Amino acid sequence: MTDLDDVSDDVTCVLIAGSTCKGPGYKSPQEAIRNAPREKLMYCQCIVPPNERHRRHDCMATVDIDPTSPTYCQVISRWMAPYKGDELHHSGWNVCSSCHGDTTKTRNRLVLPCFNSDRIYVLDTGTNPRQPELFRVIEPNEVHKKTGLGAPHTSHCLGSGQVMISCIADANGNGGKSGFILLDGQDFDIVDTWERGPSPKFGYDFWYQPRHNVMASSGFGAPSVWRNGFVPEHVDKGLYEKSIHFWDWQTHKLVQSIDLGKDGLIPLEIRFLHNPDATEGFVGAALGSCVFRFFRKPDKTWGAEKVIDIPAKTVEGWTDKELPSLVTFIILSLDDRYLYLSNWFHGDIRQYDITDTRKPKLVGQIFIGGMLCRDRKKVKVIKDPEGQVQDYTEPLFVKGKRVEGGPQMLQLSLDGKRLYVCNSLLSVWDQQFYPDMPRNGSVMLQIDVDTEKGGLKLNREFLVDFGASPDGPFLTHEIRYDGGDCTSDIWL
Repeated sequence: MTDLDDVSDDVTCVLIAGSTCKGPGYKSPQEAIRNAPREKLMYCQCIVPPNERHRRHDCMATVDIDPTSPTYCQVISRWMAPYKGDELHHSGWNVCSSCHGDTTKTRNRLVLPCFNSDRIYVLDTGTNPRQPELFRVIEPNEVHKKTGLGAPHTSHCLGSGQVMISCIADANGNGGKSGFILLDGQDFDIVDTWERGPSPKFGYDFWYQPRHNVMASSGFGAPSVWRNGFVPEHVDKGLYEKSIHFWDWQTHKLVQSIDLGKDGLIPLEIRFLHNPDATEGFVGAALGSCVFRFFRKPDKTWGAEKVIDIPAKTVEGWTDKELPSLVTFIILSLDDRYLYLSNWFHGDIRQYDITDTRKPKLVGQIFIGGMLCRDRKKVKVIKDPEGQVQDYTEPLFVKGKRVEGGPQMLQLSLDGKRLYVCNSLLSVWDQQFYPDMPRNGSVMLQIDVDTEKGGLKLNREFLVDFGASPDGPFLTHEIRYDGGDCTSDIWL
């Protein structure tokens, strides 16, 4: 693993949305680690449970996470989506550290693609970061007409000032075509699609590394299928992805796809190392319950190898004899030392030391709910190959609130010392696998991280209860800091 650039910068960088300096973000990942202030505001996507879509609206909650504030751990404002049934999911900034050095750019717009409706919202976070307001709506018919794409997912800012959004499939939700939407970074008009030539049948996440003229992307499955819940037979019918893809960053053409096989089924979050000189990264395969390392080979093509394999547990009370861990999210610390992952079914978060990227070492683990909790007694462990669980795990209560579901979305502080977690995956899947969560709502928790030796410890004084919302309960998915974070910013 290549060492990060340790170049100092005597310029005070953007601390909160709307401030000005030598361009947005930070000069390097190391500078962000050294100079970033502690996170104080967080934007969370809050989704209405499936059976409530006809009468309630999704929202984006602004949460005060400043421990010195009188409103610490409270939702201080809610932006309510004007339409029903959107399914807010991920979000991304108009600019990030990829535009650092451009004083004409300011991080002040948050782009919110909608998983179900194909609508795209743009919020103004610069005028009042504590109470964002609507700036622009891009309607589904415009998305479909101009791009032929649907199910918009990951949004990243580009060094050009444009915004790029990955789309999982075509406008009909049937797969066969995925792609990327380019938005103008000022008024957010649709400029064009990014890709040139053939594209994979399914898309999902992406991360680019311009110094090596490459972008990597992953894939989910057919929206017409997963929007109605998970059916195992759909996997055998090829309606879910098991490949990752590599693109020429300059020509926008797909140059290589790697079939990860059965262990690579449903590759979701894909990350290059934060070091812009790196030629390797990781992707988490949800159904395969694995993490693969991808890397550039001496002949300039790309390879992939499985480096983390979480075995299924033999159980009773489940639809199958084996319960996969379901690795639904991965995140890398800015110093590229640690990888964190969520096991949504098994219920644990794991911390791996990736100093040797080919041999990740488990150094921290904590259970946050999951399918195996004793008080539900629905799924019982008969055999655990790792020897960690005997019969059941214990349910988690924080400040008297029972934590439903399993750990899912993660966000890490820029200094790597605090890990935040929410527990919603996809509203219809939440309803299918954790029916108590839509009834009682999601939570956000905070975990203290030992960045020296490794280790995870729950902060029992931190709880944001989205089930107690006056407009709730809500299912809470992605977490985004107002000044940029470990999943929003890319360095050139």
